[in-house]
Amino acid sequence: QVQLVESGGGLVQAGGSLRLSCAASGRTFLSYTMGWFRQAPGKDREFVALVTASGSGIVYADSAKGRFTISRDNAKNTVYLQMNSLKSDDTAVYYCAARVGISTRDRDYNYWGQGTQVTVSS
Repeated sequence: QVQLVESGGGLVQAGGSLRLSCAASGRTFLSYTMGWFRQAPGKDREFVALVTASGSGIVYADSAKGRFTISRDNAKNTVYLQMNSLKSDDTAVYYCAARVGISTRDRDYNYWGQGTQVTVSS
C-alpha cells in the first residue's frame, strides 16, 4: 500500500517552468515504477512520463520529450517532474501514480494521488 501526495502546481506563463513533486508514504516506494499522467478538461487522462523503481529506466510521452524531466529520490520517497518551456496545451491536472512493473497505461496503475492543477497562460 502506498499513498501519494502531489504538490507544485500553479499558474505560469507560457515558456515558464514548474516542478511537480509527489511524496509517497510507505516503505515499499523502492518497489514501484512511478508515473506522471495528466488530464485536461474534456479529454482522457494521458501518460506523461515514468521512472522505474531503480531510476535507471525512463520513458516520456512525445509531448514531454525535450521539455520535461522525471526523476526520483528514493531516500526521500519522492518523484519529481520538472517542466520547462510550458505551453498552453500543458494545462491539465497532473497526477502521479505507482505500480509494480512498467506500463504507460493509466489503467495499469494501482495507486494515485489526488492531482495538482497546472495552468499555463498564453
